[in-house]
Amino acid sequence: MMEEKKNVFTYIRQLFATYGIIVMIFVIFHILLGDFPEGYSTLFALGKEGITIPILCELFLLAGMITLAQVAFLTDRLIMNMTMLMRNVLFFVSVMIVMIVMIFSFKWFPTGDILAWTGFVVCYALSMLVSVLIVKLREKLENSKMQEALDKYNNR
Repeated sequence: MMEEKKNVFTYIRQLFATYGIIVMIFVIFHILLGDFPEGYSTLFALGKEGITIPILCELFLLAGMITLAQVAFLTDRLIMNMTMLMRNVLFFVSVMIVMIVMIFSFKWFPTGDILAWTGFVVCYALSMLVSVLIVKLREKLENSKMQEALDKYNNR
């Protein structure tokens, strides 16, 4: 896959795209869970009524950390001689560590609750799987377009 020339605006766009996805996930959780987790988790302090400003700021911080991890592990900017598999492993592990630190720091849920940790791990694993599938699909589409262009060029 050919990488485009990136500048600060590319990373800002990436940060806000990540933030938008995270916030939409929480909007969906709020709609689905309603008032059930209210009082249990700071993430859902307002129940179905909304997301607090401090939580929105914490989610923005999370988006920033994810963007930094993407730059560090998923581009050639810092690491050049590492397999994509290893880069992805480092990316997902670093994001999980950041999230665990944030869970403890911001008391997103009771840290002694095994059910909460199970939910976190399941949600993280599912989002990781969806992310990998989307990247693979995008890569397949880009490779298909490149092959089409190459075939056109060769048939001239």
